[in-house]
Formats: sequence, C-alpha cells, structure tokens
Amino acid sequence: MENKKILVTGGAGYIGSHTLVELSQASYDFVVYDNLVNSSKVAINRVANIIGKDVVFEEGDIRDSKRLVEVFTKYDIDSVIHFAGLKAVGESVEKPLYYYDNNVNGTIKLLEIMKEFNCKKIVFSSSATVYGDPKEMPVTEDMQTGQGITNPYGRSKYMIEEILKDLFISDSSWKIAILRYFNPVGAHESGNIGEDPEGVPNNLMPFISQVAVGKLEKLKVFGGDYPTKDGTGVRDYIHVVDLAEAHVKAVEFLDKNNLDKPLIVNIGTGRGYSVLEMIKAFKKVNQVKVPYDIVNRRAGDVAKIYANPKKAKELLNWEAKRDIEQMCQSSWDWQSKNPRGYSIIDE
Repeated sequence: MENKKILVTGGAGYIGSHTLVELSQASYDFVVYDNLVNSSKVAINRVANIIGKDVVFEEGDIRDSKRLVEVFTKYDIDSVIHFAGLKAVGESVEKPLYYYDNNVNGTIKLLEIMKEFNCKKIVFSSSATVYGDPKEMPVTEDMQTGQGITNPYGRSKYMIEEILKDLFISDSSWKIAILRYFNPVGAHESGNIGEDPEGVPNNLMPFISQVAVGKLEKLKVFGGDYPTKDGTGVRDYIHVVDLAEAHVKAVEFLDKNNLDKPLIVNIGTGRGYSVLEMIKAFKKVNQVKVPYDIVNRRAGDVAKIYANPKKAKELLNWEAKRDIEQMCQSSWDWQSKNPRGYSIIDE
C-alpha cells in the first residue's frame, strides 16, 4: 500500500474526523476532501495535533467533477471512505431537492470519477433510517429497506445503497462496503474533537451537553407517549470512536477479500436506551443538571430501533466496546472544554 491513499470525503465532519485518527493509528495514508459546509477546518487542525502529523486537506464539493478530477490526478487514491452528505432529518423535509442533489447526485459524481481513475473500492456511510419503521427488534441486515422511510435524508441513503448495489451488478470488480450506522455519540478521549452542530442540535447528545454547559436553557424531549418503557424514543447509541474503528475494519476487509456482492453491516451496540435513560446517565456520570420539557413528537421519528450487530463481529471482527458511561463522559469532556464548539477559535 506504499503511497496509496484513502480519499475521505466529509473528513472534517463529526464521524469523519474521528475516523482520521483511527486510520492514522492503523498506518493508513489519507487525503481529506470536504466543502466545509457543515464542518470546520479547526477539526482538521485538531486531528493533526492528536496524530502528531499534518493532515492532507483538499477543499471541494463532491458534486464538482472538475475538482474531483484534480484531486484524483494529484494523489494515488486506492479507495474512498464516503462520509460527505447532509444529515439533518428536519432540514431534509424542508429542502428535499438540496438533499437529493447533495447526497445522491454528489455520490453519482464521485462514483463516476472513481470509475474513470479505476479506483473501485468504497466504504459508504449509510444509516439505520433505511429500515424505515421496522416492526421487529433487533434489526438485522436482511430486513426490508426502503419502506416507511419518513424523510428525504433517509431516502437519500436508501437510494445510494441501491445505486451501489446496481453498480456492483454491472461491474463485479467493485469492492463496496455499506455501513448502516445507528446513533453515534461521544467524542475522542482528548476532548479536542467532537460533535459541533450548527444552531439548535438535532441529535440528543449535543442537545443534552449544550443544556448542561448553559448554552441552551432546556432540553426538549420529543414525545413522551411512545409505546416504550418510559414513553420516550429508544435508540441504539454508539460511541463515535467505536464507529470510527468499524471503518478501519471495513477498509481492511475490502483490501483482503473478493466479494460476490456489496458488504452490508449494521454498526450499533445491540442495545437500546430511551431518551430519559440517556439524560439520567449523563446527569449521574457528569454530576450536572439537565432541565428538560417533554414536548410533542417530532415528524419522522420512530418509537424504537436498535441493531443486531452480529454480522459485523463475524465478518469484520468488530464490536462496540465503549459503554453508556464513556459516551456520556466523553461528550461532556468535549462540550465543557469547547462550550462553543469549534466556533470563535482561530487556529
């Protein structure tokens, strides 16, 4: 693998930045490609400090074929980890064309340029939203996808999965891994990189953290009348560093194996926690107050979803190691060190 590089699209984002650290620890070389729409160059500088060397960064949009050609021409890119995409469920309902253009059209452009340069290895970050509102738990990879998806964000992930499957049918020399994430939370143990959403967070953990740090006054718990043990939604929360490690395992798997179909695996813990359980754990671990109100359900949310992660263990030799306490503690370490995220930092 001398001089061969992994192109990490969206590598300045939350999951991307944590994956860079794990790739570096596994001695992979990489180039980050990011348009910085939902991310910060500061994250890249922080990663460089953590890994002790400069990060090769190229600013660009995945929809910009000309820019992609420049990057593929400049570097010997052997494979791609594809994180670049918009991910706010509510915003996707308001701006569906923006989401389909960025996520679906952007991925098609990326795949076209990969094909042009004979780079046919990709790890794609998909989502548990492709399962819609599954009737059985835990969710396994062979369950139906594409039905009952409640928002354009989730549909864009499903569409990309289908595109990747069709691409493989047309040309089996492609090596494709599709990782269906559940709910990533937490931060790197240094407390120097973490989740930094713009505006009021869509995701539970940064919302809890920002209330605890005093940036927001109160947490809104969306829905207290779900058919769950305490009426609040249940999710499979996974530590972002565990998730990052799964990407390294997926790259290793594609390097070593010839596949007769795309690899599709759930990346979760196999355990569901309710919103109230998460709040309680966060308060207990970090000794902080988190005032909250239970408000109406949010459109597009399902009552509960959690993974069966056995396939990832069998095929990738990967499993989640970090528990709810570590998720809560590392989230608070990041937020309390960086009360305003990456903003107003001039690095």
